[in-house]
Amino acid sequence: MEVPNWLLRADPDRLAVNSLTYGELIDRARTALIPRVSSAGIALPPGEQFAVVLHALWMRGIVAVPQDPRVPQNERPAAAIELTKPPDYGEPVDPVPLDLSAPAAHMKTSGTSGIAKRVSISFGNFLWSALGSAAMLDVRPDDRWLCAMPLSHVGGLSILVRSAIYGTTAIVHERWDTERVAQTDATLISLVPTTLKRLLDAGWTGGPNLRWALIGGAPLSVALREQAQDAGVPVAETYGLTETTSQVTTFGHPLFCTRVRLSSQGEIVVSGPTVTSPGPLYTGDLGAWRSDGTLQVTGRKSDTIITGGENVAPTDVESVLEQHPAVAEALVSARSDVEWGEAIVATIVLTPGQKVSGEELKAFCFSRLAGFQIPKQFGFATELPRTASGKLMRHRL
Repeated sequence: MEVPNWLLRADPDRLAVNSLTYGELIDRARTALIPRVSSAGIALPPGEQFAVVLHALWMRGIVAVPQDPRVPQNERPAAAIELTKPPDYGEPVDPVPLDLSAPAAHMKTSGTSGIAKRVSISFGNFLWSALGSAAMLDVRPDDRWLCAMPLSHVGGLSILVRSAIYGTTAIVHERWDTERVAQTDATLISLVPTTLKRLLDAGWTGGPNLRWALIGGAPLSVALREQAQDAGVPVAETYGLTETTSQVTTFGHPLFCTRVRLSSQGEIVVSGPTVTSPGPLYTGDLGAWRSDGTLQVTGRKSDTIITGGENVAPTDVESVLEQHPAVAEALVSARSDVEWGEAIVATIVLTPGQKVSGEELKAFCFSRLAGFQIPKQFGFATELPRTASGKLMRHRL
């Protein structure tokens, strides 16, 4: 099925990306000088020029390959050409229709498990994801969605694409700046737990017009959720993957036309029009249904620690550790152990100005966790390893 390019439906006077109106975005995308190729890498910083090139490619039937210009060229996803500078301009082209079954973008997964994969996302995937997200969040014509995430990851790119489909405004920051983000007047914002905490620690309360702060990329700890509530920040916890065109659930509920079930081993299985591959997607994530029927993501299947014959979800231990006032962040992993098979170890980032010993943390865990869940060893670090989009990289410890 083909549909007209969705940019053409927008109010030309409304802001599209930052200070660029839809009328200006359409004109620049139509007149950008782009070689006729099958695919093109966009190695530009997040912002207006990235948006111009993205839509220029789609107006010409070219698959976009978003790339992170900060990483070495040999680590970027492959494309026929790479566009590393803003385009020159010439005669306008007539935008081709969008084939909903055709690939719109080739993207890399975040690689939190250590191996990044290439995923092809169709125009139909993007459209269904946008419609489902709009229904869940009650998207409004005057919404301004703040994106301070890399556009080379689906979480960031989807904000740009959804806003174009809705005809609303995307506010795109080139890099993370806590003070700048805190001062931006947005109605929606996408964050990971780490960036949410940075904002809250800086005194952020969301601003007068913020309707939802979408938090994804990792489970939201009890302590951080309470900190957000105390600050008056309206949190919408969301779960998604590159292979599902970003969101699967928001508020614990599957998006419109997205179907979620749990396998006999508790693995989350997703199907529907946002899934990029045919058939159901076995996500590798573990989940459980809460008593109210919402989905709780409990961790990665590959992250499960088997110690003394008992299964331990690292996120359960991290959630307890992060309730200690001296702990800013915790990351739980395993090391080989002759006696236990795997021994639980915890890496701790301390709250500024606080001190705590491993023995004190063990005692704190004692009344809150089963004995087999308590870490055998504690280490301390100034920061935890993360991907460019802010997700924890457990395998790097």
